Amino acid sequence: MDKKLRVAIIGTGNISNYHVKGYKALPHLCDVVACCDIDLDKAKAYASRNGIPAVYADYNEMLEKESIDAVSVCTWNAAHKGAAVAALNAGAHVIVEKPMAMNAKEAREMVDAAKKNNKIIMTAFVRRFGNDADFLTDFIKGGTFGDIYYTKATYLRRNGCPGGWFGDKAYSGGGPLIDLGVHVMDLVRYLCGSPKPVSAFGVTYNNLGMDRAGSGEKAWRANPNGMFKYTVEDFASALIRFDNGMTMQLETSFNLNVKKDCGVISLFGTKAGAVADPQLEIYSDMNGHMINIGMTESTALSFDGLFEREIAHFVDCVVNGTECRVKPEDGVVLMKMIDAIYESAATGKEVAIDC
Repeated sequence: MDKKLRVAIIGTGNISNYHVKGYKALPHLCDVVACCDIDLDKAKAYASRNGIPAVYADYNEMLEKESIDAVSVCTWNAAHKGAAVAALNAGAHVIVEKPMAMNAKEAREMVDAAKKNNKIIMTAFVRRFGNDADFLTDFIKGGTFGDIYYTKATYLRRNGCPGGWFGDKAYSGGGPLIDLGVHVMDLVRYLCGSPKPVSAFGVTYNNLGMDRAGSGEKAWRANPNGMFKYTVEDFASALIRFDNGMTMQLETSFNLNVKKDCGVISLFGTKAGAVADPQLEIYSDMNGHMINIGMTESTALSFDGLFEREIAHFVDCVVNGTECRVKPEDGVVLMKMIDAIYESAATGKEVAIDC
């Protein structure tokens, strides 16, 4: 492109700060020219902090009045589809925060809108851009693990609902499964070559709630006028089968009686296994002996530059036509997995996934 990308931000909550920082790291390629939030005062304060010239409370008005090339959708989950489709129809490329949508049906409509308008839609699966993912990818591509047949994706918080709309299913679509589990589910699937899920058996529990250990009030500070209710699960677990024979065991929680919060990725193959907890260790055998292999450099996930790499990749795809690391269908497939787990938890039966 001969001119810089004109970027807009829809939704000015916490995650949008990482997006705008990513764009500002690329001043030669893009300018953030507008932002939008249903809370206009919040949007004005955000624009003032970030030097954004145009501020709106309605994204349709913004898209009509401003010439926009690319949009970051950083709203609550229930607004992802509407904002993304409006931006695509207005001729903008879109990066949408995870989860892509409230369900697979909405995600499919977003992908269809992108195809119709010949635009990019990228789900913000930021864990794909982590240094830990790079380390694991090096060993996987090098054949260290052989055929990976069993995996574990764990993201547990002892007492960690973000509060506000995250706990209200009408706005979030669900609890830790759709908010936290989506990160580790996508990362494991991505590392293992994106096999297609074929079925899921899941359970969810809402036995603990928000009001525990005196933190309920703190967690609900972002709940003006009691707008939001706590209606999501505390904990979800699932076993997901894939078309290549691999299975994934998932555990994720906002509230669970565990010693401490943890996010652990485990891969088990025919030649070796690995656990990132948070440092990467590899387990295998050599010359008739069991061996554990560590790294001399830090392999724990670093947030330093993480979101900037994600945004830089999105901009590169838009400006240079680089193949996107996150295919449009990846967001749809993750939503199909989540839909199936919630359905299984409700029915007590294994649910087939059609991909």
